[in-house]
Amino acid sequence: MFAVAATMGALSFNLVAADKEKTLTGKGECAKCSLKETKTCQMAITVKEDGKDKTYLLANNDVAKAFHKNICQESKDVSVTGTVKEEDGKQVIEAKKIEVAKK
Repeated sequence: MFAVAATMGALSFNLVAADKEKTLTGKGECAKCSLKETKTCQMAITVKEDGKDKTYLLANNDVAKAFHKNICQESKDVSVTGTVKEEDGKQVIEAKKIEVAKK
């Protein structure tokens, strides 16, 4: 019984850790128009991680949809705050806040 409780506790901890909010700063662009990765317009952010470019798609929530007009035809440096998860082998961030990055 203790082993089951300990395992469940560890699983709960991993789930909480996976949903940790983070801020990504990088190049905001359209995954369809600029990156040719999606069939419909969707915001993406490309960041430098370990010296390599890594692209995150933004979930199409109200925050990302409202900001998309800012990056659809031209890329901009942006900061995106939200929770990251993996969907269909791609990194996706559920944005809570997006703003043009301060230089």
